[in-house]
Amino acid sequence: MNKLHLLISILFLLSLVNCKSSKRAKNKKASTNKVITKTSTEKEGDGIYNSSSKSENEFSKANEIVKFAKQFKGVRYKWGGTTKAGMDCSGLVYESFRVNNIYLPRISGDMAKKGQKITLKKVQEGDLLFFKTKNRRNAINHVGLVIKSSNKTLEFIHATSSKGVIISKLSEVYWHKSFVEARRVL
Repeated sequence: MNKLHLLISILFLLSLVNCKSSKRAKNKKASTNKVITKTSTEKEGDGIYNSSSKSENEFSKANEIVKFAKQFKGVRYKWGGTTKAGMDCSGLVYESFRVNNIYLPRISGDMAKKGQKITLKKVQEGDLLFFKTKNRRNAINHVGLVIKSSNKTLEFIHATSSKGVIISKLSEVYWHKSFVEARRVL
C-alpha cells in the first residue's frame, strides 16, 4: 500500500510541475507586440507593417476601421462599454479593429505595447494615439483612433467620460499636453 501511495504522490507532483511550465510559456508568448489577425493563412508577423507608408489594402482596412468607429459618435460614455448603449475609449478601438478581424488587447495601456511606435509626422488614418491623462499611476490610460491626418490637422475619435464618443484634434491644449505616443498596428 505504501508503494502505491508513493507512486500516486509522485505522479501528482509531476503533473503540477508540468502545468507550471506550460503556463510560463503561454505568458511569454502573450508578451509580444504582434497584433493577432483572424486569417489562418497568414505567416507569423503579418498584421504589423514596419514601414511609414501603407499599401492600398492597408488604407482600405484603415478606412473600414474608421468608418465603423464613426458610427459611435455621440454615444454616451460607459466604463467597460463596447456597444451603442455605452462605450469607453479602449472599447471603441477594440471593437473597431475586432470587427475587421484584428484583435487588440482590451485595455489602452496594453494596446500601447502592440504594433510599431511612430512619429507624429508619420501618423496616418487608422493609427492609434495614446495619452496619460491626470491619473495617480502616471500610466497610459486613454487611446484614440486617428481619423484624419494632414500637415495642419490631426483628428482622432475617442470616448471621454464627460462627453462620450467625440472627435478631437491633437492641437487642443489638453490632448496635446497629455499625448504620449502614436502607434501603427496595421
